[in-house]
Amino acid sequence: MPRFRLQGVVATAAVALLSLSACSTGPAGGTTEGGAEDTQSTSANPDAFPVTIEHKFGKTTIKEQPERVATVSWVNADVSLALGVVPVGMPLQEWGGNENKSTPWFDARLAEMGVTETAQGEGSGPKAAGIAMYSEADGINFEGVAKTTPDVILAAYSGLTKEDYEKLSKIAPVVAYPKVAFGTPWQKTTTMIGKALGKPEQAEQLVEDTEKLVQTEAAKYPAIEGKTFIYGNLEPNSGTGMNIYTSKDNRSRFLTSLGMEMAPVVRKAEEKSGFYLQWSAERADELKSDIFVTWVPGEKTKQAIKADPLLGQIPAIKNDALVADSDNTLTLAISAASPLSLPWALDEFLPQLGEAAKAAEKAK
Repeated sequence: MPRFRLQGVVATAAVALLSLSACSTGPAGGTTEGGAEDTQSTSANPDAFPVTIEHKFGKTTIKEQPERVATVSWVNADVSLALGVVPVGMPLQEWGGNENKSTPWFDARLAEMGVTETAQGEGSGPKAAGIAMYSEADGINFEGVAKTTPDVILAAYSGLTKEDYEKLSKIAPVVAYPKVAFGTPWQKTTTMIGKALGKPEQAEQLVEDTEKLVQTEAAKYPAIEGKTFIYGNLEPNSGTGMNIYTSKDNRSRFLTSLGMEMAPVVRKAEEKSGFYLQWSAERADELKSDIFVTWVPGEKTKQAIKADPLLGQIPAIKNDALVADSDNTLTLAISAASPLSLPWALDEFLPQLGEAAKAAEKAK
């Protein structure tokens, strides 16, 4: 499918970059209880260690190249894999995931690396590759992480509390988020993890290649250039208001990277907020933008939004410039943006934006 072609462009670039170092990546060594096969990317630069990484809770020093990498939250496992390092442990993808409790872009990258069929069994996805997977339905799974005996724990994109960080730090050094919980740009997540894995140059190149691909594909839809947007969560017939995502959120950052502009009304209101702000349904008509983006369970909800006496007053919705995605996996690809997920999302998401942009132009 086209979206896998796009994903492959970035993945191939990453593989090519690793090949320049005349090194290989993927599982090596034996399997330990509760974890994947020992994994070491020999293309990392051992001279990069020790390395110290600053984050929300202080500084973390990684003394030597980590061979066993565990992750928490979203995004971090994607970045590690995109850099050629298969994690020994990662969370189950319990929302928006596939039959492997993973994602199609993660599974595709594993397949490209040739590590999806191991002694653990045939098939595809993380479990087939010997990666331990743990549920985070009730928060950080400290026991699940500990069982993988990691050398480092990646949480550059996460919502760790100070208590979470301190508890994880008793297991292994932790790379926490830099400033805002669940607000780390995917580019920053990539460079932080690249530094932690001894691959800073590869990480920088991966960011550059991904950004270039996003811009190239977006240019095929010139109508979206310069359009103002609002990305929010709408619940029709509830009267409870809505959540609007700010410029600190990767959803909004993604739309900006496509050449769009955040609506001034959100820019003005977001000054003292985190990655989202609450907005009263009674003030829906103030949410002025060319395009409004949200996600829905299905077409019925999209029609309910349009018919809602309050939400229906949002200018972009009145102009039929509403992008209401009903594919949870696509929503996840944008919400938990990474160098693997964004290329996967472009083929389906950009046409939806293009149609909304045309509707906005027609309404002017």
